[in-house]
Amino acid sequence: MQTRCLWHATSVEAEPQCAPFQGEISAQVAVIGGGITGLSTALHLAEQQISVVLVEAGDIPTGGSGRNVGLVNAGLWIPPDDIKQVLGAADGERATQLLSQAPAAVFDLIERHHIECHHTRTGTLHLAHNGKGVDDLRRRFDQWQKLEAPVELLEGEDCWQRVGSRQVPAALLDRRAGTINPAAYTRGLARAAQAAGAQLFTQTPATGLKQEGDRWCVQTTHGEIKADRVVLATNAYTEDHWNQVKDHFFRGHFFQVASNPLPEALLADILPERQGCWDTRTVLSSLRLDHEGRLILGSLGSGDAKPEAFIRCWADRIAEHYFPSFKHRQWQYCWTGSIGFTPDHMLRLFEPAPGLLGVTGYNGRGVTTGTVVGRGFAQYLVSGDDSGLPLPIRQAHEVSIPRLRGLAYDSAFALYHTGQCLRLVA
Repeated sequence: MQTRCLWHATSVEAEPQCAPFQGEISAQVAVIGGGITGLSTALHLAEQQISVVLVEAGDIPTGGSGRNVGLVNAGLWIPPDDIKQVLGAADGERATQLLSQAPAAVFDLIERHHIECHHTRTGTLHLAHNGKGVDDLRRRFDQWQKLEAPVELLEGEDCWQRVGSRQVPAALLDRRAGTINPAAYTRGLARAAQAAGAQLFTQTPATGLKQEGDRWCVQTTHGEIKADRVVLATNAYTEDHWNQVKDHFFRGHFFQVASNPLPEALLADILPERQGCWDTRTVLSSLRLDHEGRLILGSLGSGDAKPEAFIRCWADRIAEHYFPSFKHRQWQYCWTGSIGFTPDHMLRLFEPAPGLLGVTGYNGRGVTTGTVVGRGFAQYLVSGDDSGLPLPIRQAHEVSIPRLRGLAYDSAFALYHTGQCLRLVA
């Protein structure tokens, strides 16, 4: 089994041609972070003739933008009524409405810039794992129905045929959604941003940030970028003490395992319409196929420190649970990505100082939310209008979140996966 990300290995979009930054440069906007949020910001700014320089500490993509499940989902993690309870009626309605349209924004960019990321538009399936999960899906279905969203609650034979498994009593089909190769999508955004005039630099860690009069200076390992505005788009991969994003999330992990391409006989029954799936377990799992017919399983937690035998055992158990006839069991890739979590499952949008924007806390919805936030940041930077963002820009968020919370969660997830391997939990 290769400890390599499938999405990087199978991306049709080539890694963008970017050099490390050296020297001094001036721009209207500097973006720190070359994931989906940063690249969407750079692309939408460059399309409006705003000079923008983006620096990425690694390659494009290095972080979660290229290592996630590749689900193009609508909305936030929690359902619309819960969002209103957390945010209040006005902000809750705004976030729900804008992010309901987020998959369309992703697919529009894919089509407009001819991004080759093997996208599907057949929807996603939220799978109930037991009776309590069915109740949760019914509640979500009722709330989305009131908003006239194109969702459908599948039960019994309808559900089994769509999933290819009789272990799933119900599934919520969201027709707005779909799947992508996220690494290819991210590289496609980089290609489009460069074509529009954005300057992108990789292998260029930002090492500091200071205000100089009414401008900002982004310090890097081999130079400085002077800019009127700065966007902090580092999300779950934020490490530096000077980067205020670090105070607004705790890091979680999600690991995935991909099989060799399945034979046609199996592909006729397993997810025949190629929807991406995730379930209602507290320790969430994901399930999907890629364009070559690989079965991809994932779950919360890190796979990096686990022995290969453990990962194989877990993958065998999950595949066997859903698909008893699945005997392929040749696991080809295993990789882990990081997620920026918040206790209330809400993203954080903030402006800690004039001309300095930050965002984090996508809670596993980074493909769509990052795309929309980048577009909204560009609008705000150009016009001062934040209506294109899921939430109003705040001066700062009230609470600093303990980073050790993520370590405690990872330990609990590891125990749960051990229980799955031992068949103590389903």
